[in-house]
Amino acid sequence: QVQLVESGGGLVQAGGSLRLSCAASGRTFSSYSMGWFRQAPGKERDFVAAIRWSSGSTYYADSVKGRFTISRANAKNTVYLQMNSLKPEDTAVYYCAARYASTVLSTSGATYDYWGQGTQVTVSS
Repeated sequence: QVQLVESGGGLVQAGGSLRLSCAASGRTFSSYSMGWFRQAPGKERDFVAAIRWSSGSTYYADSVKGRFTISRANAKNTVYLQMNSLKPEDTAVYYCAARYASTVLSTSGATYDYWGQGTQVTVSS
């Protein structure tokens, strides 16, 4: 059974940084791609970033490009989202997701197979 557990959320002032972690278990994830999504109150869930576990190739939403970095630690089965220069509009619940056997990094949440429970990020102005 695949389990994704996010951590690292919290309250930070604008301009600050946070690092989110997603601990994955229950599979060998070398054939997966991993994504981060976020959902603000009253809004749809949006794509943030994705990474192919095997190659490390990445893709970012325009809104976070240059500020956020997605990475993975193979030995720990963990994916990270380093968030710098945070803005109030980054406030949301952030979710980790896994997509099996994909060679294309997808921005659509509907294509992901497994999801974590989410972690709250709040950026104050």
